Amino acid sequence: MARSFSEREKENIRKSLSDICKQNWTQYGYKKTSVDEICKQAGISKGAFYLFFESKEALFCEVLCSVQREICEMAAAAMKEEKGKSGVVKALKLIYRAYDKNSFLYGSDTTDYTILMNKLSEEQAKEMEQAGELSRQLFSSHPALKLKGDVNMAISVIYSLIMNIKNKDILPKNHLEVFDFMADHLIDTLYE
Repeated sequence: MARSFSEREKENIRKSLSDICKQNWTQYGYKKTSVDEICKQAGISKGAFYLFFESKEALFCEVLCSVQREICEMAAAAMKEEKGKSGVVKALKLIYRAYDKNSFLYGSDTTDYTILMNKLSEEQAKEMEQAGELSRQLFSSHPALKLKGDVNMAISVIYSLIMNIKNKDILPKNHLEVFDFMADHLIDTLYE
């Protein structure tokens, strides 16, 4: 007979599965991260895993969407705390550092990511798309700021700035310093 978990145990196990998934996804990628290894690290059986997630893809989808929401909430809080352009700069720096800690956030052009996307249900793919849309809204419709030009251009510039993280290992200067410099100087060209 299968052991049942208390609500507290369920909450802790679900968090543990998400944390282990994040760590392994960052270190090994989607394809090389197995449900068996996640379960082993979480100290649960593979059968128990399916009490929490219907599939490996469901776990990865939840992790990605959750991390994206957390990042957007953190950035929104920074922009609320510090008004104007300086709040946007602070938010961008927070986002960049979160991407630096979670390489799976910027691997959307990899085969590994494509494999994941091909295995997602339509509902999961839509959920991931909606989570990604949060950051666009954050920088395009801030009540205290007005963009100088085209919204799509500004969002594309911000996205390109953050995606520079892919070049972090080839820069002759520390990538965090480079990003901070670019964010500090670029923001004046985007916002009034």
